[in-house]
Amino acid sequence: MNVPFADLHAQYLTIKDGIDAAIANVIKTSAFIRGSYVQEFEQDFAAAMKIKHCVSCANGTDSLYIAMHGLGVKPGDEVIVPAHSWISTSETITQAGGTVVFCDTDAKTYTLDPVQLEAKMTPRTVGIIPVHLYGQPADMGAIMAVARKHKLWVIEDCAQAHLAQWEGQQVGTFGNAASFSFYPGKNLGAMGDAGAVCTNDDGLAARMGRFARHGGLTKGDHQIEGINSRLDGLQAAILSVKLPHLVGWTQRRQELATNYGFLLRGINGLGLPVTAPGREHVFHLYVIQHEMRDALARHLNGLGVQTVISYPTALPFLPAYARFGHQSGDFPNAHRNQSRILSIPIFPEMTEAQQQAVADAIRSFSE
Repeated sequence: MNVPFADLHAQYLTIKDGIDAAIANVIKTSAFIRGSYVQEFEQDFAAAMKIKHCVSCANGTDSLYIAMHGLGVKPGDEVIVPAHSWISTSETITQAGGTVVFCDTDAKTYTLDPVQLEAKMTPRTVGIIPVHLYGQPADMGAIMAVARKHKLWVIEDCAQAHLAQWEGQQVGTFGNAASFSFYPGKNLGAMGDAGAVCTNDDGLAARMGRFARHGGLTKGDHQIEGINSRLDGLQAAILSVKLPHLVGWTQRRQELATNYGFLLRGINGLGLPVTAPGREHVFHLYVIQHEMRDALARHLNGLGVQTVISYPTALPFLPAYARFGHQSGDFPNAHRNQSRILSIPIFPEMTEAQQQAVADAIRSFSE
């Protein structure tokens, strides 16, 4: 049986009438840039995330850059990020004029290790960007305690963690701002690129919205020089159709993750995801570990099971950051995990037969 890593067409078929009608309405009204569909989605998404303001933008990467600009990042400022993440988390710091400082991750959750945070700080440190990686919240209690102690701002990178919770509180509501991606494969995905940055700070929301829209909240009124990063009407309308399904899709991901735990238990050499106490994981990805990761991936792909490595090289070891001269011993957990991690299929429309096929393929490798 061929099992895709994700099946966006299968998801579309479950809500086809709503999606088709939304697209047709946007075309009928020519509401392609800003307008009522964007405003409606911003309001509804903010409510769903339990946060006051949602500033939509072109993509999740832009949302991080917009947030840092709104918080006043300037040349010489240092921002701490986890060593294990997608490059958007770090490259936007450089784009905003700051300096990236990497911190190692917890060995089991892949999220920023708060124990190591203070050792990474200098008088130039201004902020922290914890990443709720793969759908598991970072340790926001410890991270926020450090941030408050040192008077640092916090931007939560929630690109993979819509509706995840730490100690019963939704991610995105702890820091000064929260970045979200609606890349098509995300738990809440558009049919193109899209993003948003959320905040409870009225002033910050206004600064971010102004910057994302050519420096003015109304057309033609340019208070500052800004950028052009706008969510288009088609994507907003599509996201509004999908948003009411997010809770159900999240529950299905969690059910599949639980079932994987039963199906894959006891396989020699296989490491399964660990959900830390007090955290609600939403399983954007289901990431296993194996010391023979590459051979396992080839085996699964040969049996028709698609896999992805997220991410094959930890950020400090990418050519983009060779200027820092980091060594493997600087970030031992991130370095070790990069050669062992493998993401296997998980998506809300996944059938029991597909999941069983994945499990059987993994077990056959071990046997």
